[in-house]
Amino acid sequence: MFHNSVMSETVERMNAALADRYTIERELGAGGMATVYLAEDLKHRRKVAVKVLRPELAAALGPGRFLREIEIAAGLTHPHILPLHDSGEADGFLFYVMPYVEGESLRDRLDREKQLPVEEALQIAREVADALGCAHKAGVIHRDIKPENLLLQEGHAVITDFGIARAVDVAGGEQLTLTGMSVGTPSYSSPEQSYGQDDVDGRSDLYSLGCVLYEMLAGEPPFTGPTAQAIVSQHAAAPVPTIRTIRDTVPVHVEDTICRALAKVPADRFSNAKDFVDALNANLAAADSAVGRGGSGRTSILVLPFENFSPESDTEYLSDGLTDEIITDLSGVGTLGVISRTSAMQLKGTSKNIKTIGRELNVQYVLEGTLRKTNSTLRISARLVDTATDELIWSNKFMGPLENVFEIEETIARAIIEALEVDLSATEQQKLAERPIPNVQAFEYYLRAKQETLRFTEDGLGRALKYLQQGIDILGDNVLLQSAMGYAYWQYLNAGVSSDPVYLKKAQECADKIFASEPDSPHGHRLLGLIGLHAGEPQQVIAHLTRALDSDPNDTDALLWLALHLGFAGKSSAGRPLVERLLEIDPLTPFYQMLPGFLSLMEGDFAGACAPFLKAHRLEPGNPIVLLTYGQILAMNQREDEAIKVFDELLHDAPDTFFAQLGNVYKLALSGEREAALEAVSDELRAAAREDLQYSWSLAECFAILDDSDQAIEWLENAVAQNFWNYPLLAEHDPLLANVRNEPRFEELMNRVKELWEALEV
Repeated sequence: MFHNSVMSETVERMNAALADRYTIERELGAGGMATVYLAEDLKHRRKVAVKVLRPELAAALGPGRFLREIEIAAGLTHPHILPLHDSGEADGFLFYVMPYVEGESLRDRLDREKQLPVEEALQIAREVADALGCAHKAGVIHRDIKPENLLLQEGHAVITDFGIARAVDVAGGEQLTLTGMSVGTPSYSSPEQSYGQDDVDGRSDLYSLGCVLYEMLAGEPPFTGPTAQAIVSQHAAAPVPTIRTIRDTVPVHVEDTICRALAKVPADRFSNAKDFVDALNANLAAADSAVGRGGSGRTSILVLPFENFSPESDTEYLSDGLTDEIITDLSGVGTLGVISRTSAMQLKGTSKNIKTIGRELNVQYVLEGTLRKTNSTLRISARLVDTATDELIWSNKFMGPLENVFEIEETIARAIIEALEVDLSATEQQKLAERPIPNVQAFEYYLRAKQETLRFTEDGLGRALKYLQQGIDILGDNVLLQSAMGYAYWQYLNAGVSSDPVYLKKAQECADKIFASEPDSPHGHRLLGLIGLHAGEPQQVIAHLTRALDSDPNDTDALLWLALHLGFAGKSSAGRPLVERLLEIDPLTPFYQMLPGFLSLMEGDFAGACAPFLKAHRLEPGNPIVLLTYGQILAMNQREDEAIKVFDELLHDAPDTFFAQLGNVYKLALSGEREAALEAVSDELRAAAREDLQYSWSLAECFAILDDSDQAIEWLENAVAQNFWNYPLLAEHDPLLANVRNEPRFEELMNRVKELWEALEV
């Protein structure tokens, strides 16, 4: 009765003081430092959690210093950190506001299940560590990592109360002891924190995370006791209990990682959160020999770029081409998992040793070699190495005229296959012996053209087309040369060099010539699939790219564009195996790391979409499309302030792109600057968006935020006309389209989209 009356009085006082901002609805729970209430954010029309510090704590701290310190936490942006929306003082209460998460805490789940599956526990630990790493770089230590402060939101971990312990600790000082409270929880606090040392750093948080990981696996914290002091004493002196005696299914490497995290002396622990995560990941790779360290149970191999030792200039195309062709040959063997050219080329000139490369890329074997061309003579050496033992498996040297390059390349490929004891099917034997370009001069033109095409510039594409035409002049309408020529024409549009549809027409002519020479050619299907992304029916795109992948499952372009196409068409589940395959064979391309997040976005899982985009952004900070889409996803998660910061970053890093123009419209719309937002939609931006389904959708969202239904629906119609058929996302999930969903034109459009979406077969 007394508690209810006090709670009622608090709610009444808070509601009176915050009447223009929040409406407190009910109490959700109480902890040692604060009571949390469910409230309505009146401005943004959303549910929030308002946390009110206990009165005696608020009195001891005082508002000024506390609010200054907690403001630091408000600057943290990370998908696994629950953001701080607001903070302040109201009628003597100190409060802070965070999103209301409809889920449960890790404590709730552990109370119910006691122990978690090993992989789920490791996923939670990785996500929390990644968030801690972000905070530690900003100079913020959590100081109270425990299951109660880890929320589980749609399968992912989110740290709550970030910065509150710092604010209390720093602002409270000696006054904290007068309240009988302390920062941290005995079962999870590091020895140095428990004994009140001043120099607590990020390693203390990692100690706490080690305790949490231990509990997720063992069912109880590593140290327990009848009193807080008894627990503190064990943290300081007792050895870590062996977790595998409790649960023998926990891998040895996991136990080793936990023990290092729980070292008594901070200097003996992981120095930072990344090292903690790397240790888990590296050890998992080493332990998981059952899947061949390359996934899917296949033997995995990386072909490092051959080093070019030629005295002649302008021969890099030859060493790169040899690397390329060996990768192509090995990729045609179904039982081999071969890292793609894109990732392999990123290791050109690397100083990393073989063991490190094997661990980081999860491969069992590495092929490395050198090439030297003098006049018309080739000297090539190659060696195959086991990454786990650094043992030489095979090596050889070859010398001969340039015309023998085909035989040398095939000899190397066959030697590797034999050394790995791989049996070839009759089809694989035939494919390995094929000479798609039988003339050495035409082959040289082909290799030079590939190198120029991958520059993705107008000059480079022009030179590539000239080289390819020279090859065709020698051999006629060769399938591989025509395929490369069609791909170069397609890149004019894909790389943004030109929007002239004549290049698609020329690419189509190349496809026609391919099918005239080789009916049902996978090269022709691949080219038609890529062309269809700009001007074709979704069903045909799916059919052509699927046919191309049937012949070459490692075609990164086909994997990428088919997965993206399926996402926009509302068929993300069919795209996930493609993305998994792409990340397996091409793990070093930063842009690809966002693809799982893209598919989550297309499924309406906006919370799950954050982490992959953040990872891609960290690997390639200046990528404008990653920044644009990451900001969009943050806005969808009602994290508008963070979204605006990301759009500001986009404007700073890529100011001259239409991505930045579009990001600026998002920013102004989210900030409520209607006139400025409308003015920012330039003719240039409209022209660029008119040719692209994703950016048409983005403009539709911006106009919907501005409550301009006519233009929002007009741009949605343009997106649909370009095959954006994701009915569930558009009709139900996308929160940025909320303002137009009751419009008759929108409902009519969605009826058409639903028919298209349901009829699409995958």
